[in-house]
Amino acid sequence: MMDKGSATSAAERRDADAPGDRLLGHVVACSGARATIAAIIESGTTDLTERWSVGRLISISVGKNRVVALVDSMQTDNKSWFPGIDNVFRVEVELMGEVAVDDEGGESFSTGISTYPHLGAIAHRIRKADLKLIYKNRNGESCVIGKLSQDNSIDASVHVPSMLSKHFAIVGSTGVGKSSAVSLLLRAAVQSDPKLRILILDPHNEFAAAFSDLSIVIDPERLDLPFWLMRLEEFTEVIFRGRPGIPEEVDALRDLIPEAKKAFRGESSLMRRQSDRSSITADTPVPYRISDLLALIDERIGKLEGRSEKPHLRSLKLRVVSAINDPRYRFMFSSNTINDTIMDTIQTIFRIPGDGKPITVFQLSGIPSEVVNSVASVLTRMAFEIGLWSNGAIHMLVVCEEAHRYVPSDPSLGFFPTRQSIARIAKEGRKYGVALGIVTQRPGDLDQTILSQCSTVFTMRLTNENDQHIIRSAIPETSMSATNFISSLGNGEAIAFGEAVGVPMRMKFDRLPAIHLPKTTSSEVAEVEDAGDNINLRGIIAQMRQISSTPDISAFQESFEENNRRQVEQLPSIDDGSALEPYSADMLPGREPLSAPEPARFPVQTLRADNSFDSGTHARQSGEASGLTTLRRDPNRPSTLRESLLKKPLSSLYKD
Repeated sequence: MMDKGSATSAAERRDADAPGDRLLGHVVACSGARATIAAIIESGTTDLTERWSVGRLISISVGKNRVVALVDSMQTDNKSWFPGIDNVFRVEVELMGEVAVDDEGGESFSTGISTYPHLGAIAHRIRKADLKLIYKNRNGESCVIGKLSQDNSIDASVHVPSMLSKHFAIVGSTGVGKSSAVSLLLRAAVQSDPKLRILILDPHNEFAAAFSDLSIVIDPERLDLPFWLMRLEEFTEVIFRGRPGIPEEVDALRDLIPEAKKAFRGESSLMRRQSDRSSITADTPVPYRISDLLALIDERIGKLEGRSEKPHLRSLKLRVVSAINDPRYRFMFSSNTINDTIMDTIQTIFRIPGDGKPITVFQLSGIPSEVVNSVASVLTRMAFEIGLWSNGAIHMLVVCEEAHRYVPSDPSLGFFPTRQSIARIAKEGRKYGVALGIVTQRPGDLDQTILSQCSTVFTMRLTNENDQHIIRSAIPETSMSATNFISSLGNGEAIAFGEAVGVPMRMKFDRLPAIHLPKTTSSEVAEVEDAGDNINLRGIIAQMRQISSTPDISAFQESFEENNRRQVEQLPSIDDGSALEPYSADMLPGREPLSAPEPARFPVQTLRADNSFDSGTHARQSGEASGLTTLRRDPNRPSTLRESLLKKPLSSLYKD
């Protein structure tokens, strides 16, 4: 990577020991990875020292080459400062690489060092040309994602193919800008690789706003994830509500689910016996009906008269029935999931074809917590298998927000199939074009094996000492000094290191337009004055119960009022001059009226007089002049079943 025409200008060249604004000092100690530089600040001024602060890069002249070093710490000899007189101070630096100059004047940067600094070597503030050379785009496949913190006139770029092929991680405390950084990097990834398909596991429902132009959003209301796509362990996690499965019940499922799958295919009992060595197992993703599974459980119960397995089978049946009747699980057990919809499911979730929207934002906040692990396991496992069986023709990127939930550091926590599927992507995904993006605010709680597989890490501000220690242990030894600053980084600022950058890079991410910023659902809720008095508690409770708060009667009410209006226009008048009451939700059968100071009229339309009705049930008004009869509710008739029971004698409620 040579730059023939990148010779520095005469203004940036320096004389051997001439004072100037670039002169820092001389090397007084050097080891294999570090060096110490001593310098004198004349007359106690601070103009020059402000330019060599901790975290900045400097250069050390070694012959015609320049060794690049990172300032790690600095102090005066006597740990005090005297204005007006000369002050001697020392700077500790970490050697990062070398800018080599060939015989033709071309310059190139490498992380290796051919000749180490000698004692007395001159150290200078690094040239802008050297900074550009160090962070230069590689092969035109790098994307600009921000600016260098040391010099905001220089672009900070990452090599996207390297970032994706060997996975990446973004870590940082809450509120430092992780989600905005994720949005920026994913847009750069889509721009770099048009074949890329991205699946975001979004537990906070914040990325739908960030990718409104590039993504589809899948939430529990629009999700059809068939239960039969789950493997046995995943299905067991669902029906046992996240608790460990009972071995006898799990063994029964292992035996009966393949039978239910064969029954769905129309195989008779004789055919099933002849195909005992069939490849269909409890993990095979083929459809089956829950009704067939329950029938097989009943059949086995009938064959085990007096056997000890019967209680376990009855318990298993109750668990399955409870799961399919739970309204929170309707995305798994709806009528749409009984058919063989695996093709449509894969096309929708994994954007094959993409149709201009290669990103899927999978919102997990509405999914029951005891099922989230199973859903994450299914999605990550299918992403890997798509890459595997397509021989890498489809490039997949799975982004796990709050990754410590799925792959915690404690092996006894979390869901093993989810950990296994994510670990498989981390270890083998690069062979099949499947990449992994890890986002977490607690790297100390994340499985270190997963983190170590991420070859590019963007570290934002971390205040927890354990988290800082984990990051230091996960990066190369030559980048250790760079991690000393992660507790004092600003919002939107990060230190990037790994395969996608030449050397550790302290940078500030570009600011995204407002329409591309991640935004949680709660931020879209309008503020209401006196919210404590105006909150619709009935609607909140209905959402908790997963049922509608009130039936939608708007269409019926409009048609009723329209028919009533037409009939009134065609009639001279009604004898008593009264008008029909509008239809309302509290008039539905079995619903008590909100307020009823007097018996409410039953909202019926005007009927012809020749129709016969029971006069004991409805009050009839004479309307012979108009030829019409208006029906009204009898005030003595109970309005609800509850009222009718209360009016009966107590003795009538008991059988003889």
